[in-house]
Amino acid sequence: MVDKVASHYTGGGDLASTIAESLRRAGKDIDKLGTADLATVDEFHIRGRKATLELAHSLGLVASAHVLDIGSGLGGPARTVAETYSCRVTGIDLTQAFCDAAATLSGWVGLRDRVAFRQGDATSLPFGEAEFDAAMTIHVAMNIAAKDRMYAEARRVLKPGGRFAVYDVLQGEGGEVLFPVPWAREPSISHLATPDAMEALLAGAGFRILAVNDSTEESLEWFEAMAARMAQAVPAVTFQSFLGEDFPTMARNQVSNLRDRRIRTVTYICQV
Repeated sequence: MVDKVASHYTGGGDLASTIAESLRRAGKDIDKLGTADLATVDEFHIRGRKATLELAHSLGLVASAHVLDIGSGLGGPARTVAETYSCRVTGIDLTQAFCDAAATLSGWVGLRDRVAFRQGDATSLPFGEAEFDAAMTIHVAMNIAAKDRMYAEARRVLKPGGRFAVYDVLQGEGGEVLFPVPWAREPSISHLATPDAMEALLAGAGFRILAVNDSTEESLEWFEAMAARMAQAVPAVTFQSFLGEDFPTMARNQVSNLRDRRIRTVTYICQV
């Protein structure tokens, strides 16, 4: 199952080289990049960089903070948080190829000293207790069946009073998900929780839920705009760079899934 999840996201090949070539085709100079230049590919979640900044704001970060990004992917959210708050961010991801590419992209934008990436399992974090001031996870638990272990681990590594921001795709009331979608081409690696189950899981892990925000309507508008752009001409740098040629189908399905409320996007701000 772990291999199936990893292969879904990478499909083989050198991700950094693929992204670099796409950026060059778009007229970008690799030696003069900022984090915003990478956002169309490395903020791999619904509503992109805007959603990352919303989450980061909710964490109450200061420059001395050490933040954990669980399921860090290509490192976009980690870099955005590190750059915005001048803090340190450690990312952990199941896929070594993502960790390698994340480190390379961080070097491109001059953030290698503030961000670090490790390969590891979200349900068994390779960190000590109370090691981080804050943590976040963005569109990760959809591929994880053992969410209870994931959230228990997040709580374990947070300091007392630390905040945990969860932004995820949840099972909606409108029926079964239409596949393929960005996190799964077929149901075997898709594990969506309902909103009620999420609240129970987070409380069961020992978190106090401070705020809940359902952004489904905004997510629908975001994916409709993306699908419209892709129908006219595929932008040079998109998630298709590593998800493959069926990404336009995934985008169209996401519009249907969101419109029918087969899925919802919800954020939970929690505290130890």
